[in-house]
Amino acid sequence: MPSASLPSSFRWNDFTHPVVAGLISVIVNYGGTFILVFQAAKVAGLSAELTASWVWSVSIGVGVTGIILSWISREPIITAWSTPAAAFLVTALASVPYAQAVGAYLICGAAFVVLGLSGWFDRVIRLIPPGVAAGLLAGILLQFGIKAFGGMSLEPLLAGLLIVAYVVLKRFCARYAVVGILLLGLVFLLVQERIDLSGLSLTLAAPVFTMPAFSVNALLSVALPLFLITLTGQYMPGMLVLRNDGFQTSANPIVAMTGLGSLLMAPFGSHAFNIAAITAAICTGPQAHEDPSKRWIAGIAAGIFYTLVGVFGVTLAAVFMAFPATFITTLAGLALLGTIGASLGSAMADPKTREASLITFLAAAANITLLGIGGAFWGLVIGLVAYAVLNGRLPHRASTAVISPAPAGKRVG
Repeated sequence: MPSASLPSSFRWNDFTHPVVAGLISVIVNYGGTFILVFQAAKVAGLSAELTASWVWSVSIGVGVTGIILSWISREPIITAWSTPAAAFLVTALASVPYAQAVGAYLICGAAFVVLGLSGWFDRVIRLIPPGVAAGLLAGILLQFGIKAFGGMSLEPLLAGLLIVAYVVLKRFCARYAVVGILLLGLVFLLVQERIDLSGLSLTLAAPVFTMPAFSVNALLSVALPLFLITLTGQYMPGMLVLRNDGFQTSANPIVAMTGLGSLLMAPFGSHAFNIAAITAAICTGPQAHEDPSKRWIAGIAAGIFYTLVGVFGVTLAAVFMAFPATFITTLAGLALLGTIGASLGSAMADPKTREASLITFLAAAANITLLGIGGAFWGLVIGLVAYAVLNGRLPHRASTAVISPAPAGKRVG
């Protein structure tokens, strides 16, 4: 357990990049996927008060668990709501009463607590070869890199400005490239009067308790799919993001803590939260801080920003969602370039596993959806099958270097 006090070598300047990385991850999460929560709430016929309670519960829960996990581990543990689960609920809540959905959220949260305490998840994640893990991560993130440049077709001035600024800043002051494009983009949007802050009102949110109800229908049609979708679409790639950047925290306490948080917040509307995957990569890589031992600050910062949004209800979430889509996608893609490049390098590093890693990368990038399960799971399955066939065996735990202990500050793989 690390000391609670800051080390003597700590400099206040070390806050800048991790805090900005945390802010960007929060902006990308709210601006990119939170609309699904509002869509699901509309489908369920929720009142404005119940919708605000959902925003409050999921934001506060994500913020607090992220702060606790990052503080205890001194690693950037970024938590988030389950995006694929929110997409699933857009259709599921149309046929399930809200009280029964809340009961399903409780069952799902309890299942993740049991999973975390059992240690099963940590044992499974250790079986994934490093090349396959890196290929999976690169494939998941590839679409964000592509969208960063695809914005040139939609808004050439905005996207082009951010891309050119990023390249120039990387050449002359690489440490400030991501910070620079964030500030430049915000100034550009303000000058163009594309961000309207006149209606901003910091009204405190009021959580609303809903008495849960339980049914076999909700168990099978909400709780079970919610559990599987969150497990395969969030927890597995989220842990691989941490492993890819050399962080060794066990998955068990992360799964248990986020499961407990989901359990406590479910009666107030929170569907499920977990370790983040895509937005976590913004905070776990070199763009957050060149020193890995300082990146945990990004986890604290992200948690604080999430908590602020939760405290002030839907207002701040609406502000983030008001940012133009091109700004969000370009900002996210450029912030993830370093992680995409490093993942591709790790995936192709070992000639013996290169083809299996390449297959994993392409399968994950294809974002296959079958049986209601998303691309991260199928990319991993296809990659492991390819690895087994090409190598004549399934991977063994002892050979998985991606999760072997590494000296502090050293990158693994």
